[in-house]
Amino acid sequence: MDRTHGAAVTAEDFGLKGPRGWAFRGVNVDAGPGSLIAVEGPSGSGRTCLLLALTGRMKPTEGHAEVAGLRLPRNMAAVRRVSALGPVPGVSDLDPSFTVDEHLRERALLQRRFDGSLRALLRPRGERAAASTRSRVEEALETAGLDLDSLPKAGRTTVRDLERLEALRLSVALALIGRPRLLALDDTDLKLSDADRAQVWALLRVVAEQGTTVLAVCSEAPEDAVLVSTAPSATTDTVAGKEAAPVPAPVPEAEAEAEAVAEPMTQPEPTPEPDTDTDADKTTTEEEPADAIAETGRA
Repeated sequence: MDRTHGAAVTAEDFGLKGPRGWAFRGVNVDAGPGSLIAVEGPSGSGRTCLLLALTGRMKPTEGHAEVAGLRLPRNMAAVRRVSALGPVPGVSDLDPSFTVDEHLRERALLQRRFDGSLRALLRPRGERAAASTRSRVEEALETAGLDLDSLPKAGRTTVRDLERLEALRLSVALALIGRPRLLALDDTDLKLSDADRAQVWALLRVVAEQGTTVLAVCSEAPEDAVLVSTAPSATTDTVAGKEAAPVPAPVPEAEAEAEAVAEPMTQPEPTPEPDTDTDADKTTTEEEPADAIAETGRA
């Protein structure tokens, strides 16, 4: 597999707006095939939404992007076919009760492609499928650096018994079984020691060097990665993040001013003193100018 297998990723003024405001806005990307792309930014700045938008799983609101020459949002389904998700909390979580073997078997069964070799296509269908499955699984495990024999119960180890680094390697291996052109991971360096974090980036470099473009969300990007930031910019009037909101329009401000003017008119008028002839006379006197004004208006 060479770098031409990977997907080039570009974006210009890319943005996504949700019910609570802009998740991210004004994002620009320019990365060639086989690149290691790091999406960096504070928590809540739209990093996961950007990852899902660039893999065709969320529809952007403005701007455009291209993945492997497929324009977004027009070709979202096609982008999903050439991309795969590693660990993305809430989207591609591993089942904690499944064993490693069960996860691998399930993913291999769902992957209904041949390995592409002519010799494999000439084999009987059953043998051909089994050979392809073994080839894909072994290749994916080797690239992900997951040695089943090193696990407590080998392939019978459940996900809940895996260390975080081992679970991440399994997620990457599962994604690579489909031989995607773009691999996307969320929270890459979350809750990892410095040593484990270094191993993860080493793993992702191997994946990129073998030709698959890698898109990884992180809190701190390595120096050799193509950096994409979702941090809010001080020069814009939009705050990136799930709680961001668009700038108020002039209309609400005018309405607020009108309400402020109208508010004193809602105050109750002083109650006149009862049972006095003077008050009655005053009431009659005060109404006469109003009648005069009304007659003047009709004239």
